[in-house]
Amino acid sequence: MTRQELIQQIREKQSFLCVGLDTDLNKIPQCIIDEAKAKDGEDYVFRALCEFNALIIDATAPYCVAYKPNLAFYEAYGVDGILAFEATIDYLKEEYPNHFIIADAKRGDIGNTSKMYAKTFFEEYGVDALTVAPYMGEDSVTPFLGYDDKWVILLALTSNKGSHDFQLTEDANGERLFEKVLKTSQQWGNEENMMYVVGATQGRMFEDIRKVVPNHFLLVPGVGAQGGSLQEVCQYGMTKDCGLLVNSSRGIIYASNGEDFAEAAADAASKLQQEMAEELKKAGL
Repeated sequence: MTRQELIQQIREKQSFLCVGLDTDLNKIPQCIIDEAKAKDGEDYVFRALCEFNALIIDATAPYCVAYKPNLAFYEAYGVDGILAFEATIDYLKEEYPNHFIIADAKRGDIGNTSKMYAKTFFEEYGVDALTVAPYMGEDSVTPFLGYDDKWVILLALTSNKGSHDFQLTEDANGERLFEKVLKTSQQWGNEENMMYVVGATQGRMFEDIRKVVPNHFLLVPGVGAQGGSLQEVCQYGMTKDCGLLVNSSRGIIYASNGEDFAEAAADAASKLQQEMAEELKKAGL
């Protein structure tokens, strides 16, 4: 998906919501587990993951522009989990082809290894974007940038407490590590193929981010369960093209653990979309 196509989806839907598919068998409703076991017995994992994801996607698709399955939640279940991840991607591409698909895998290794990771996600799975760790440098990132209309989403300033351990450390000139990542990486990619992960919990730090990357899209986790403020993110991070994909995972997909889980997810997504529409209106979008 191109930058302009993504912007068009945001304008049409009045939403910049990304729904994180962090699907955990210990958290999904028991009714899904029971139904899967009734059909497949002890080999229920694949069916349960796929069924839950499909129902969540169907319920939330009107309110979001992107989905972000996190690979850890699929790899944890071995082959069945990987097959469920692949089936979920296929379902999205077939049923909701205008939604932006992010594989949250945080890859990044020496060049030839990154090249194979890029082949896996962009050729085999066909996702639109992949999260990538920048700390092995240029040759670990550039193999992901060789695909038309595909995106690298580079970790910059994350939402977790431990982000301060390294990302805010300063060099002798007072430049913080996340700022060096932002500045240096612009020599590798551009606004058409590179985004950055910036956690919603970072608040006014978005001002500093925008001083370095005024127009790049930012993928923003941390709204909802992690306590980030959507209004603060928009105040300091929104651009003339929106420039934001705000992710919510647990706050939407686990809004209920009962049989009404899909309806509850739709309600949670709808409420966020309405808040986003207000922010877009303020920005003239």
